[in-house]
Amino acid sequence: MARRWWFALVMLLILLQFVPSYASKGYDWSEVGLVTGEILSHSLVYDYPLAFPVFKIIPILLIVCIVFLQSKVTRFFGLYVALTYVLFAFLQSVAFTETYGLGIITVNLIMFSLIAVFWFWEAIVRKNDFTPTKQPTWKYWVIPCACLAFWYPVNPVTMMPDFNPVYLLTNVAGLTFCMMTPVYLAILTLYHPRVNITTLRVTSLVGAIIGFYNILTNFIFYPSLLWWNGVLHIPLITISAYALVLSLKNERLQTKVQ
Repeated sequence: MARRWWFALVMLLILLQFVPSYASKGYDWSEVGLVTGEILSHSLVYDYPLAFPVFKIIPILLIVCIVFLQSKVTRFFGLYVALTYVLFAFLQSVAFTETYGLGIITVNLIMFSLIAVFWFWEAIVRKNDFTPTKQPTWKYWVIPCACLAFWYPVNPVTMMPDFNPVYLLTNVAGLTFCMMTPVYLAILTLYHPRVNITTLRVTSLVGAIIGFYNILTNFIFYPSLLWWNGVLHIPLITISAYALVLSLKNERLQTKVQ
């Protein structure tokens, strides 16, 4: 196992978890959690509300194109996903705060950028094949989970459930890693195994890591305030774990054939 390329990637991602966040005003190690929370709640992504509908409408159109145009949109899909991961890296991981000044969640910026590289590569090699094939009915469980994440029905002030349908087109979810990664992975799992397994594995691995952190924060550290936000992050960790298992299963099948 240690000779596998992805084993080295796992080791790299584990080591990255120890890279501290940056704050221009400095902070004590005991404030690590506070710094992360401050950056996430004041990240640059919230400065561009006019862009929210754009990044809701484009994914919907791309999914429609995948259904009807199939593999003709493979490159466009790969480029769009890569672009959004670049945006996730810089808009969600960077903030200007009163308490800490310029803050950067370094590990997230690196991991999201790494995913973007693999999706740009996919746009070049075009290993994803969106030609429809018959799939077992149970594999479609990812669709309602991905739709819930994309909708992100939460009141932005109280963080409580708010199933306003307008959020499908207006909230920040289209520009967030945690809500869009389940959507991208769901699409790949529905066309598995005729997809880019490497890109699938890297994306799902990082998704599982970020999903674990969010479940820990929302359900363990701040359950009274963020329990619903935790529920809405369940698609991230479940679909990521499922996609990761599929990618490893595909490798075992290939090894047996060889």
